[in-house]
Amino acid sequence: MNKFEALGLGEAIIKAVDEMGFETPSEVQEKAIPILLDEDTDIVALAQTGTGKTAAFGFPLIEKVDSASRITQGLILSPTRELCLQITNELKNYSKFIPGLRTVAIYGGASIFDQSKEIKRGAQIIVATPGRMQDMINRKMVDISNIGYCILDEADEMLNMGFYEDINAILSHTPKEKSTWLFSATMPREVSTIAKRFMHDPVEITVGHKNTGSENVSHEYYVVNSRDRYAALKRLSDANPDIFSVIFCRTKRDTQKVAESLIEDGYNAAALHGDLSQNQRDLVMKSFRNRQIQMLVATDVAARGIDVNDITHVINYQLPDEIETYTHRSGRTGRAGKNGVSMVIVSKSELRKIKTVERIIKKKFEEKEIPSGEEICQVQLFHLANDIAKSEINHEIDSYLPSINEVLTDFTKEELIKKFFSVEFSRFHNYYKKAKDLAVNTGDNRSDSRSRDGSTRYFINIGEKDGFDWMTLKDFLKETLDLGRDAVSRVDVKESFSFFNTDSEHQDNILSIFEDFNLEGRKVNVEVSKDSGNNRGGRRRRDSSGGGFKGKRRSEGFKPRGKGRRDGEDRDDRSGGGGRRDRRKRSDRR
Repeated sequence: MNKFEALGLGEAIIKAVDEMGFETPSEVQEKAIPILLDEDTDIVALAQTGTGKTAAFGFPLIEKVDSASRITQGLILSPTRELCLQITNELKNYSKFIPGLRTVAIYGGASIFDQSKEIKRGAQIIVATPGRMQDMINRKMVDISNIGYCILDEADEMLNMGFYEDINAILSHTPKEKSTWLFSATMPREVSTIAKRFMHDPVEITVGHKNTGSENVSHEYYVVNSRDRYAALKRLSDANPDIFSVIFCRTKRDTQKVAESLIEDGYNAAALHGDLSQNQRDLVMKSFRNRQIQMLVATDVAARGIDVNDITHVINYQLPDEIETYTHRSGRTGRAGKNGVSMVIVSKSELRKIKTVERIIKKKFEEKEIPSGEEICQVQLFHLANDIAKSEINHEIDSYLPSINEVLTDFTKEELIKKFFSVEFSRFHNYYKKAKDLAVNTGDNRSDSRSRDGSTRYFINIGEKDGFDWMTLKDFLKETLDLGRDAVSRVDVKESFSFFNTDSEHQDNILSIFEDFNLEGRKVNVEVSKDSGNNRGGRRRRDSSGGGFKGKRRSEGFKPRGKGRRDGEDRDDRSGGGGRRDRRKRSDRR
């Protein structure tokens, strides 16, 4: 029996749910659906992005509207075109086995007359952005005087975007006896005002705690000098070769500038902000969902409606002006039960904001240092090795093997491995071994990264594929090494290996413990990393670019694996953050 049946849903929706592969309701669905099915009541539901809110209000709404009647019975307001279309598509999937039920999306950037025709054909449910909805009401193109249900989705974000007056005006055209369902990730004062003004004794549902972040997201911050912010962003990307991320900037100007810089430095990146045309935004989002773009640089407003479950990292290039917005940002990752990481790049003067965010989201940040060049080289090298190990053999080369063997016959296996990796790796290594250290000593003694002196950095051959994230690996190491609560720091977990730090006095003991250590039948190997914690600092040549082969020819650059130009684009390599710099035509930059 599908667990959704226990919530009281009808046969048609259960059939759609089964077809989509849903088996277990999320917490907000378990709490909201039975109430909305059984009662005609107002409701305030507080739940983070990615917790299944659309189904929580969508299933009951579909059950309650009369598909035999062509009049509009339900109105859903959402902050952006992207979210509006997302909700519309989901409702169409939920109601696919209910004959005659139509859901129509109303949003800016498309023909208002075509949208009006769709409504006149009959639309029991309208999903709309506030601005376009108000425009259509003023033109008498839509009638919402008989709706029974009004849903305000992402209410806090609609108010942050300045839609308060539009929402007031729209709701004034709806009947007083309707049910209003308000869904929001946070509960700022403005949302409370809406609830008090337009709702009557609403039932309140809270999933988790108000204004808190997802349990699946870990929070990290990196302190750098302001001039090194962009260089730090590239380092974080290079240290996570499989990164699939959203990078948040405060302004449209910064968003465009950072995206263009990343593209020129050889990364698969694009900008998403309000100055783009709707067609450009659609193309960017399509490329992002198809993973042609690994790093989406966005403003907070433009990022609303991004519904991609596999985002690995959210990077706060700058903290938002409104601290509550951080919850929305971090909610882009850690979705659908997966773990995610929210990184913040801050200057020393911004450290106080971290404590403010911690207080609001009720979670602690871990202070981490920007990876050194040597550490990035290790990550990239083992990532390349894993890619090779997982690659499928192309047997079309079989006919060439005799000639290839003849060329390579004088080399041992070890020599061949070294030569192969040198071809792919040397230029990358040659750049990063000269790159400067970006870490800043904050003097903040609350962090696990208390000191850069007197510590040793270790490599360990277990990682994400062994079921670890940085928290569980840290717990494992503390328990195994028995060194005390704060003895293990700077834990960085990759796919098949990880790094961690301890005080140098424990080095012999740690290496001894792992000399013959097995975990579930697998040999665990621990080695001192070449980039030991007490080798960081000013020995490297200072390079104000923080990354790249400034002024060098293409042949001297190196493109990070998993990043690079899109097919069909021109390139003129100039520099890179450990990568080649791919210059695009200006018309290609979005």
